[in-house]
Amino acid sequence: MLTRQEALDFLLAACRPVTDIETVPTLQANGRVLAVDCVSDLDVPAQDNTQMDGYAVRAADCAGGAATLPISQRIPAGHVGEPLLPGTAARIFTGAFIPPGADAVVMQEQCEADGATVTIRHTPREGEWIRRAGEDIRKDSVILPAGTRLRAQELGLAAAVGLANVPVLRRVRVAVFFTGDELTMPGEQLEPGGIYNSNRFVLRGLLENLGCEVSDFGIVPDSLDATRNVLRAAAQDADLIITSGGVSVGEEDHVKPAVEAEGQLAMWQIAIKPGKPLAFGAVGSASFIGLPGNPVSSFVTFLLFVRPFLLKLQGATPRDALAYPLRADFDWKGDRRNEFLRARLNANGGLDLFPNQGSGVLTSTVWGDGLIDNPAGQAIRPGDTVRFIPFTELLY
Repeated sequence: MLTRQEALDFLLAACRPVTDIETVPTLQANGRVLAVDCVSDLDVPAQDNTQMDGYAVRAADCAGGAATLPISQRIPAGHVGEPLLPGTAARIFTGAFIPPGADAVVMQEQCEADGATVTIRHTPREGEWIRRAGEDIRKDSVILPAGTRLRAQELGLAAAVGLANVPVLRRVRVAVFFTGDELTMPGEQLEPGGIYNSNRFVLRGLLENLGCEVSDFGIVPDSLDATRNVLRAAAQDADLIITSGGVSVGEEDHVKPAVEAEGQLAMWQIAIKPGKPLAFGAVGSASFIGLPGNPVSSFVTFLLFVRPFLLKLQGATPRDALAYPLRADFDWKGDRRNEFLRARLNANGGLDLFPNQGSGVLTSTVWGDGLIDNPAGQAIRPGDTVRFIPFTELLY
């Protein structure tokens, strides 16, 4: 069996990122991947400005600690003041530019004003409560490199330098379908032997979280011809085709022979739990990944293998999910495979384990805050330190 890292290395080596570029409004770029570096053509802040509501002064005029100065002007944010006359103070508001001649700001809580004058009950130092021009962003600097996946904070940074539009790589197109005569959609009559198709909802949600364009071919009848027809249709426009279940060697498992007939397929056994079986191949120009059918196995293998593959396919700069060393507050006997255990944080800063770690227990993924990456053959005792990967590192 392959290790998790061996399988992931193989997948990523075979991945060919999309290259088509489109320009979109920055307001609509959430989740997209930058195609080129974003460079600022201005300093941010553009000029020295105040961090506080208060009074702009010359520090030398307040050296005594209780100076009374006439108020020579009022400077709201968005307005430019006049040069500060020596021996005077300017009423100034957060974000307003520092007037020439002033070299400090005294917060209003340290002042007493009567309208015409202000008494400064503080000895300011030069530069106090002043944001310097360019202290956040320097003109001509790269603020966001190509390959950055844009989140809210990156969008804000782009807007801060005036970028109304950004060049991004096109969205990755992913086709999904699900095989099994036993599969039923919620809202339909559940026949004897039938199950509701939870994997369809999980996989679509995961793909949409990652910003993919999803083509959902629904539930495909258990026949070789039907499966081949859907594969051909999906491959016409998709960058990646994903299925769950149907890739073993049973008489009703038609995905494996269908992919082999329409393209190429490698079947792997991976030394992880849950999620041992994984298929990878290609149909036409589309990559193919076949996930296990059990709900938790499908979910976990998507997070561990499909997500990093998709991020590279999107052109995003790869980054391993962060794992945190945390205390286990439970006993676990371990397994011969690398386990990914559903756990959640408790009020004491440790981790509790969901009591049923079965591959069909989807409840564990809702209850949990993330996965414990437990090495093969490793028992866990209360107080041991384990590697915990939060779902927040894996779902987006």
